[in-house]
Amino acid sequence: MTTNINFKNPDYYTNRELSWIDFNDRVLEESRDRSNPLLERLKFLSITQSNLDEFFMVRVASLAKLASVDYPKPDASGLTADEQLRAVNKKAHAMLTKQYTTLQRSLLPAIEQHGVYLKTMAELTTEQYEFVKSYFHDELYPVLTPMADDSSRPFPFISNDSLNIAVQLVKHKESTHLFATLQVPDVFPRVVRLPGAKNDFILIETIIKAFVGALFVNYRVKEAATFRVIRDMDLDVAEEDTSDLLKEVQQQLKLREHGHVIRLEVESTISKKLLKRLTKQLDIHEYAIYEVSGPIDLTFLNELVKRIVGLEQLKYQPFTAYESPELNHDHDIFKAIRTHDWLMHHPYDMFDPVVEFIRQSSVDPDVLAIKMTLYRVSGDSPIIRYLGRAAQNGKQVTVLVEVKARFDEQNNVHWARQLEKMGCHVIYGLIGLKTHCKLTLVVRREQGGIRRYMHMGTGNYNDVTAHFYTDMGLFTTNADMGIDATNIFNMLSGYSEPPYFHLLHISPQGIRDFINERLNQATKLAKEGRPVHIQMKMNSLSDQPMIAHLYEASRAGVKIDLIIRGICCLKVGIPGISDNITVHSIVGRFLEHSRIYIFDFDGERSFYLSSADLMTRNLNRRVELLFPVLQEDLAERVSRIYQTMWTDNVKTRVLQPDDTYLHVDRRGRPALDAQTLFTQQATERAEAQKATERRSPTNEFQPMLSPENQPTTLDDGSDTN
Repeated sequence: MTTNINFKNPDYYTNRELSWIDFNDRVLEESRDRSNPLLERLKFLSITQSNLDEFFMVRVASLAKLASVDYPKPDASGLTADEQLRAVNKKAHAMLTKQYTTLQRSLLPAIEQHGVYLKTMAELTTEQYEFVKSYFHDELYPVLTPMADDSSRPFPFISNDSLNIAVQLVKHKESTHLFATLQVPDVFPRVVRLPGAKNDFILIETIIKAFVGALFVNYRVKEAATFRVIRDMDLDVAEEDTSDLLKEVQQQLKLREHGHVIRLEVESTISKKLLKRLTKQLDIHEYAIYEVSGPIDLTFLNELVKRIVGLEQLKYQPFTAYESPELNHDHDIFKAIRTHDWLMHHPYDMFDPVVEFIRQSSVDPDVLAIKMTLYRVSGDSPIIRYLGRAAQNGKQVTVLVEVKARFDEQNNVHWARQLEKMGCHVIYGLIGLKTHCKLTLVVRREQGGIRRYMHMGTGNYNDVTAHFYTDMGLFTTNADMGIDATNIFNMLSGYSEPPYFHLLHISPQGIRDFINERLNQATKLAKEGRPVHIQMKMNSLSDQPMIAHLYEASRAGVKIDLIIRGICCLKVGIPGISDNITVHSIVGRFLEHSRIYIFDFDGERSFYLSSADLMTRNLNRRVELLFPVLQEDLAERVSRIYQTMWTDNVKTRVLQPDDTYLHVDRRGRPALDAQTLFTQQATERAEAQKATERRSPTNEFQPMLSPENQPTTLDDGSDTN
């Protein structure tokens, strides 16, 4: 076997950004899939827009900055920044066409069959016309502010992601063309319900354009066209030290609003004259101009779905998440975790026990300290309230709040301030690193001495997203993991460099070293002719050294199965290189967010969960956590979960050698939708538990908790089931 193979050959890699667009196209396919409920298809189309917006604000913005200085170094696939920028925009233009074809030819006609109409002015009844006319003059007119664009009044600043109307007009009896812009106010709902039918709607910009002439007395409006800009919104925070990090982040948040324009969306009916004016004023390349045949910014579809009355049958049917009674607020959660480890699989398992863990810790007199990392939390987080209560109850509470969590910076700065006011000790992590691990450590005094209780997870401590992100978590009192967790918090809060960790693996570098070690071991065993099987599930795979190592293992005969929701820079089907690698992607009702790493070395299996994807940022520039699942029954459950997802033949798409993704051919095989199966199993378990409780009513007297100790109801409007 020849060993002189360059596993870093650019031909062996797919460009990261183009792979991301392929992922968003898989989301778009869900909006075109007639087997999905109709209103959910509208939401999938809305998601493609919000995904694309964030992608341009961050990733495309970074490419634009590199291209502007002629950065010469190519990426793993051999493309320069300028080549990537042009290729991304070319592919995004094709996606735009597909998005609006889906909307106009498929989804809008389909919802009209159910009595839902998004109307133009010409389609209004007399009653509806009088309504929108009054709505404009009574509600909108006093708020609207036209901004002239001429030699004495410069072109106004157009804020990121705002909806605007460009106006071309002339003064009566004169021929000189004048220009103005008008921002569509976001203090009003974009989707306006019309009278006369329960599901007739019109967009606010349609109303404004119809009556915009009222804002320009003695002038004639020749044209009014909607447009939107996407700006560079990436933070550029200097981190010489963390003492003023909050101030630095807050300052950058203000500056971010004025980033360069990297994408301009305009109505396709706009005149060349008006488009030229906008292009010149916004200083944007031609390839970054997107002409839209329909309403700009499809995120309005999510608002539309929320406002539709009835038609619940056109949405996903609700399911009941399972909660073990031993982990609810009527039981001692510490006793439950002392008895054995607990594996949580959200959203099929309720997130409530994680919140309850913090609640009971906040009021338990034997709890001495709570230490926790927070990357993203909800806008009204019960966890934040309980951490504050714990501090007020005299517990030592240390919270690492990652104030650099992208697009959650403002929310996290707010919570950091609130936690400090409540008496918590708040830290902001290590210089140059984001803290992305999900870890809680509770220190409790017990009869036998100090005991450490832990929760480790693959996803955020966010009680809202836990309802539609699939994640996994582990409750344990494992002593070695507890020592490791203590060392992690000492490393984050002070000056500590533990020489080794017992069972946990920490990035930067630690997770890379661990997986490299496993791949080396797998390669060695495979060369000896022993069966080796590696199974991994993650959001993204883009790290070049890690992909090269997977290629090397594959070449040696290691069987590698990968479930990757999003970016995959690895190519399959390269003869002699990736013959033994298969890649699946699942896009469905829930966002697949859990990370699973399983190693089977000649029948000796080990199971790990992690907060980290195999991306360079996760392995090199973030504090991440990879932890083992040691309890045999829980390890088997992880195995079953992975195997169920691997055999999914409804939502799974398989990566092909040409970088396309194809649905599994299930001819002659029964349909298996993993997410649907998990929801069914959760509901069955929940219903069986309720039936057991009905058959065995307790006769024990339950002491009433004081108001201070009562569990707090989640009042964020989300369905806790």
